[in-house]
Amino acid sequence: MTKMMKMRTTKRTSGSKLAALLAAIGLCAAGLSAGKKQAESYSVVAGTVFRDPGFALPDAKVVLTLRGDPKAKKLQEAVTNYRGEFAFQVAPKEAAYVVKASMKGYGPEEKEAAISGGERVEVNLVLVPLSKPSKPVSK
Repeated sequence: MTKMMKMRTTKRTSGSKLAALLAAIGLCAAGLSAGKKQAESYSVVAGTVFRDPGFALPDAKVVLTLRGDPKAKKLQEAVTNYRGEFAFQVAPKEAAYVVKASMKGYGPEEKEAAISGGERVEVNLVLVPLSKPSKPVSK
């Protein structure tokens, strides 16, 4: 054979093999989705921590507790991102939570967040810088 006469051939999958392959992929996908639990619903308590005079405060500690809990046990804790934002996922049942933000050099602040179902509640907190004691003036 000469170089000019050589033809390139490609192997094609027959229609029945292709159908069997697609059916197997479909069964695998159905099996994977059946094995997964149903997506659980939840509520979200989210917000932003600001510093006085209104700039976002990154790296602030935010704690979520249940209102009326005599031990005030923290349920969740987070640190705000570079935009001062935080978020907590909570059960979608009726409840009242206390969100408390704190950071070194700032006075803490807390607010209440009431959930009545699968919803999102926004809580914005403003931390005020602690005043430094002034130095006594010597005469």
